[in-house]
Amino acid sequence: MTAINTAVDAGTTDLPARVLLVDDRPATLQAMLAVLEGQGYELVTAGSGEEALRRALQQDFAVIVMDVHMPGLNGFETAALIRRRERSRYTPIIFATATDADACHEYKGYAVGAVDYLMAPVAAPVLRAKVAAFVELFRKSAQINAQRARLDSLNRDLAERVRESERLNRELADANCELEAFSYTVSHDLRAPLRAIDGFSRILLEEYGAQLDEQAQHYLQRTRLAAERMRQLIEDLLQLGRVGRAELQRRTVDLSALAAAIARDLSQTQPARVAEFHIEPALSAQGDEQLLRIALENLLGNSWKYTGKQPAARIEFGRLPLTASSSEREVVFFVRDNGAGFDMAHAGELFTAFKRLHAASEFEGTGVGLATVQRVIQRHGGRVWAESAAGTGTTFYFTLSLEPVSVVGDQHSAFRTQEWQYDHESTTG
Repeated sequence: MTAINTAVDAGTTDLPARVLLVDDRPATLQAMLAVLEGQGYELVTAGSGEEALRRALQQDFAVIVMDVHMPGLNGFETAALIRRRERSRYTPIIFATATDADACHEYKGYAVGAVDYLMAPVAAPVLRAKVAAFVELFRKSAQINAQRARLDSLNRDLAERVRESERLNRELADANCELEAFSYTVSHDLRAPLRAIDGFSRILLEEYGAQLDEQAQHYLQRTRLAAERMRQLIEDLLQLGRVGRAELQRRTVDLSALAAAIARDLSQTQPARVAEFHIEPALSAQGDEQLLRIALENLLGNSWKYTGKQPAARIEFGRLPLTASSSEREVVFFVRDNGAGFDMAHAGELFTAFKRLHAASEFEGTGVGLATVQRVIQRHGGRVWAESAAGTGTTFYFTLSLEPVSVVGDQHSAFRTQEWQYDHESTTG
């Protein structure tokens, strides 16, 4: 006979709680069913020890309430057999009997695995409380086991991910070794033939130029220009690779001094140009000086190049004003120019290697410089972006960390302070 009760509170647990009631007297079974009804358990009954064993083989139970004296297998014998089964070895068994209340008899019950020994007639509140306690223990244990199983699954998944990560790291290390070997090949094996091409072309022009017609000389000049472009591309690619592999040596870097030195170098490459560099003084940040120099060389060099057709070029390096809400750990720097600019519709391609927004015939370049800038800034944990419009110039922004600073005075007055200016108009008359 089986009676199943619907849980009173479906929210108490999602785990089924089965209670096995074993007694050869139908009236006693009916009494226990009446006591335990409405408690949210699945109540299963057995009229003999043999039937109880079959039930225990078919299902798991939160607790078993069993009579001691039954024909055939008695309660002690049934409990001993139930305990032999691995899945039911620790199932709580409560003995209920109307006779044999002596200590020796109770000890025998506990010896075969009973967790309690009740004398009939059992008070309804006592039976209800005893069963409820073991059901709750069953549910808690089931939840713990489920969590343990989930944790074991997560640990296995984590171990697999660790193994996969280690494998990927080994592959990455191998790839880096191959990249180092490739860089060595590029820096030696490829540059040497380029030097030979350029050198022999120059010798032909210098020593045999008089014997060559104008068309032949033009071809040789184009060969030298192509070799120079290839050399520059190789140098840019090598620099991009070094930026990605170099170990960061963090310290406080004087960005203003770096920018001023780069501005002087750029001005010396074209002393006839009319150009002004406005560099805000005393700007510093935490980072690798060599890598930040590379980033500023590319940004300022980019502005120098794209202001080449301006009669009066202006290039600025500064920091956005700090406000009360500004982070003391991230500050926005910028490089601004009044050069050719670009259409912001193409801004997404700006930092992609080999992507150029202007024709090579209009502005020379390899298309690697801004990709290098982005890699440097990202390695410092920062961001880089640009704002521009065709014909009105471009502003590049990038973020870096710096030591905690205080906002002192009017930050908007930065460009009323010291400036480095380069105006070489007088040298050309």
